[in-house]
Amino acid sequence: MPFRFRRSARLGPLRFNFTSAGLSSISVGGRGASVNVPVARAGGARTTLGLPGTGLSWSVEHAPAAGLPNSRRLRPGQLDALRASCLHLLRQQLFASGGSGAALWDANLVSRLLADPSLGAGCAGLLALIETPEALEAYLLRARGQDDLKRRARRCVEAAEEANRLARSRGWL
Repeated sequence: MPFRFRRSARLGPLRFNFTSAGLSSISVGGRGASVNVPVARAGGARTTLGLPGTGLSWSVEHAPAAGLPNSRRLRPGQLDALRASCLHLLRQQLFASGGSGAALWDANLVSRLLADPSLGAGCAGLLALIETPEALEAYLLRARGQDDLKRRARRCVEAAEEANRLARSRGWL
């Protein structure tokens, strides 16, 4: 059984909860009623109400800001549906017909940028994620969980912004 580290410190009405990785959450309240807000963990805030000394309590986790469930609670099949909706949303928001993102794919501008030898390896790796619609789809479908999917979606947004910036600086858009 692996060891776990947990520590908390109080500052007025706030309790700061630490793990070996650093600050994990901040709690407000005490016995009977508390609200725990995550800092470095998945999920949303949690409200707990209880009867002190009885062991009876009621707890509810509020949806995180993105409105997605905690990745540890996804049922089989939910991740596939989440991947599909994320892919649809990215295509709709970043590469909609008539937008600058669509022009990146229609005119093969990302491929032209990748062929530029002055482009750094890190930037080239980022742009390769969105070189074609198929590359974007394959990258998102490889996500192993909700947190991984969100991270991959953010990288795709960064890649689209960088590709737009580079294409505009070269006068292609």
